[in-house]
Amino acid sequence: MGIFGRKNTDDTASAAPASAAVSADLAALTGDYTIDPSHSSIGFVARHAMVTNVKGSFLDFQGSLHLDGSDPSKSTASLDIKMDSIDTGSADRDGHLKSSDFFKTEEFPTMTFRSTKAEALGGDDYRITGDLEILGTTKEISIDLEFNGAAKDPFGNERVGFEGKSELLRSEWGLTWNAALETGGVLVSDKIKLNFDISAIRNAA
Repeated sequence: MGIFGRKNTDDTASAAPASAAVSADLAALTGDYTIDPSHSSIGFVARHAMVTNVKGSFLDFQGSLHLDGSDPSKSTASLDIKMDSIDTGSADRDGHLKSSDFFKTEEFPTMTFRSTKAEALGGDDYRITGDLEILGTTKEISIDLEFNGAAKDPFGNERVGFEGKSELLRSEWGLTWNAALETGGVLVSDKIKLNFDISAIRNAA
């Protein structure tokens, strides 16, 4: 199912331009949504000691989406992430990440994302580009998204779901701490992979 409607398996329809593939009832998804943190996750992966991956997540965040069923390019997204909520499964490592070596969470308690552009890539795939602010530095990133569907839950909430991924170089935001390894290389990779699993509830009219 595409973000604003069901995929058409007919060869002729699939060859039509993206704008022509938007069906009349897809505007039903147009509206404002609030991200549900209890059914969403924001995670990251960093290479450690050149040999393994360390995974972590942020446990405290809030955000909103605006979906436009007639024109996906008008859709927007906003995220605010509390940096003190970082969790890698190690209290010592989490403490180091919160310190002045990394996120300086006392001085910069929040990481933010504000979208500036949305694109339909075809099928269930979309890309949203925007400004990511960390440590007071703002750089542009793009997040590739897959639409997982829309449904009404047992409590009457209208939900939409997305999975997303992105990559960034942490040094571009001033996150430069590292330690050299005796065998060559460094302790923490510059490249960080981001993963998003988002469930959002439509706001009441």
